[in-house]
Amino acid sequence: MEVLISRYHPDKDDEPYMQTFEVDGSQLHSDAMLLELILHLREIDPTLGVRYSCQEGVCGSDALNVNGKNLLSCTTPLKSLKEPIEIRPLPGFPIIKDLIVDLELFYQQYKSVEPFLQSEPLDPQQEHLQTPKQREQLDGKYECILCACCSASCPSFWWNPDLFAGPAALLAAQRFTIDSRDITTIDRLHKLDSPTKTFRCRHIQNCTASCPKGLNPSQAIQSLKNRIVKGH
Repeated sequence: MEVLISRYHPDKDDEPYMQTFEVDGSQLHSDAMLLELILHLREIDPTLGVRYSCQEGVCGSDALNVNGKNLLSCTTPLKSLKEPIEIRPLPGFPIIKDLIVDLELFYQQYKSVEPFLQSEPLDPQQEHLQTPKQREQLDGKYECILCACCSASCPSFWWNPDLFAGPAALLAAQRFTIDSRDITTIDRLHKLDSPTKTFRCRHIQNCTASCPKGLNPSQAIQSLKNRIVKGH
């Protein structure tokens, strides 16, 4: 099995380069995920930098670009990939080392949309009730694991990560603007009414195609734009 991995150590290398590994597939489980292969390669070369945690598709920390597609290495069956397998860090982010990228701007943009419920002052004697229909509206909006696969697939985010909020952040923004318990919808929409923060999205669908949880950020952003326009 031929595997090409992007290597880059900022203290030693001028730019990233590809390193080739030849792996005996019999050393891996027949139903192995891609992450198992990467960890096997790290045993061969302990200097390989890779980020991972839960290994169950929940934490989102092991997102990579593999054969040109952003995905989670821990939920991608190895047998589903064509050889040679080319493994690169998520595009559009500064590389810290090898397959590890700096997601600082991604998290800043997520924080900027205030992704938390803003409701009436807490009253321990009073629940924040929702009807089943109101709760159902949140489906497909709250399951994001912040893996950054979507934003790393988005040309608008590549070009303006400091200005465009990105698919993950705007998906979260939509989730809270439609939550019946939130009392700041008008203020939220006003803050999002920006040609760069929100309307820079061109709906080319890369974000939706790359989401490992099957979410549809593009649709959520379109709905968000419609609400902003109608608000005026």
